[in-house]
Amino acid sequence: MSENTTEVIVGTGVLAVAIGFFIFATGATSFATGGDAYPLAASFRSAEGVKIGTDVRMAGVKVGTVTALDLNPETFRADATFTMKNGIEVPDDSAIAISSEGLLGGNFVEVIPGGSPFNLEPGGEIEDTQSSVSLITLLMKFVAGNGDE
Repeated sequence: MSENTTEVIVGTGVLAVAIGFFIFATGATSFATGGDAYPLAASFRSAEGVKIGTDVRMAGVKVGTVTALDLNPETFRADATFTMKNGIEVPDDSAIAISSEGLLGGNFVEVIPGGSPFNLEPGGEIEDTQSSVSLITLLMKFVAGNGDE
């Protein structure tokens, strides 16, 4: 009977650790659901380096996550939907850009707040967008030179 008791105790401990890890992982990666965020949208010429789950930052602080990324068949632009934490109001004249963390880092979406006294409503769209810059394209321009010298 002691073997069964030991197995039950060890099994319960393993299950508790697994549940704790799952709760930590969902909280750390912002997969938690609920009413703590509202959606916004933007349309980019190029969304290279952005995928679902990419951070949305304002002043270097994570304030949301990209939740959808689709090609618009009419405009041939990348339509992105992202969430913003409740309590963070985004002025309606704000800009949004795809920025890079560095040469070896990934990309993130940066919200650059405007100065308007009016804020975007949930589901609103940020009109002023700046697409990602391809590092390969920049290097090719640098190597080729511009011929103006």
